[in-house]
Amino acid sequence: MATVIGLCLRLKLMQNFPPHFKIDIKVAPGSLANEESVNKQLNDKERVAAALENPNLRQLVDDCLCSDHPSSY
Repeated sequence: MATVIGLCLRLKLMQNFPPHFKIDIKVAPGSLANEESVNKQLNDKERVAAALENPNLRQLVDDCLCSDHPSSY
């Protein structure tokens, strides 16, 4: 799930910031056994692009970003 959440964050930030901003997504240290691998996946442009070409994964990310549920602040 960490990679899907990170992918959603990355795409949302990419949509809302100009392209000259560098975006780094990192999981909290010690939160995952494979945190280095997850960080590498989330910050590799080719891996992100390949992940977003997967129709099922793209649909999941789009659903996450286009949620009609109001936040409960």
